[in-house]
Amino acid sequence: MAVHQGTELVALDLKGGGLDTPVNIKSLSKTVLAALVGAAIKDGVFEGADQPVVEPLGDRVPESATEGVERITLGHLLSLQAGLQRTSGRYYGSWVSSDNWVHYVLTRPFVAEPGGRMLYSSGSSHLLSAALTEASGRSTLALAREWLGEPLGITVPAWDRDPQGVYFGGNNMRLSPRVLIEVGELYRNGGTVGEHRVFPERWVKESWTGRGNSAYTDDPYGYGWFLRSLGGEQGYYGRGYGGQLLYVIPSLELTVVMTSDPTPPSPGSRYLRQQLKLIEKHIIPAVR
Repeated sequence: MAVHQGTELVALDLKGGGLDTPVNIKSLSKTVLAALVGAAIKDGVFEGADQPVVEPLGDRVPESATEGVERITLGHLLSLQAGLQRTSGRYYGSWVSSDNWVHYVLTRPFVAEPGGRMLYSSGSSHLLSAALTEASGRSTLALAREWLGEPLGITVPAWDRDPQGVYFGGNNMRLSPRVLIEVGELYRNGGTVGEHRVFPERWVKESWTGRGNSAYTDDPYGYGWFLRSLGGEQGYYGRGYGGQLLYVIPSLELTVVMTSDPTPPSPGSRYLRQQLKLIEKHIIPAVR
């Protein structure tokens, strides 16, 4: 699905599920979560990206937390630069089968400095969801429905929660392609929907500033967004396991969404390259 200047350019449903049907967007949820953090900063729930995460987490930080976790900021979690041992990949199973996901993450050893190399870890994103819940006194789902659902006019269904009831931060949200288009358009329009401001315009710039680099594609990563140019135009994208893709090119006023069957085996980086090539070879020329 592609939208140019706010108008649908292409809307194809190849599987028959419908473009308004919620689907599992996997780790593309991290991009949506970054929007919630921006809204939390605007509303004073968080102080800013430089705030140490232990402050809003409060009593959720275990006494057995790894020494030095107080150096990890919200920004480090957003850019996946916490420095703690990952909870994705081969570590994922033991993490999600633990009885306290927040404690598990905060007791991992440091394998890099906070703010250092990018370590793709859904545990980092989950800490943000827990921090949102603790600091606001409300669930991440309730915040998503108020801060995104109401102004964007979209439906945000419930998704998975951890054993303590915290909604999974950065994975397994269920959103439709048309809803994802609205999220992309929100960033393209500087954080506003009509007269309503969801997050500050500077949050878009901060989110689209590369910090670490992906170990898989070498693309820079900001706050929930990867950076990659296509067709000579700077673009920004979020992605999820199995081929979930949201891509925005501000200079062309273009937002593109692709969703795919997320069940294993994942097509991996090769499929992502094919998706990006489709945008570059066909959608961008059509816009121009």
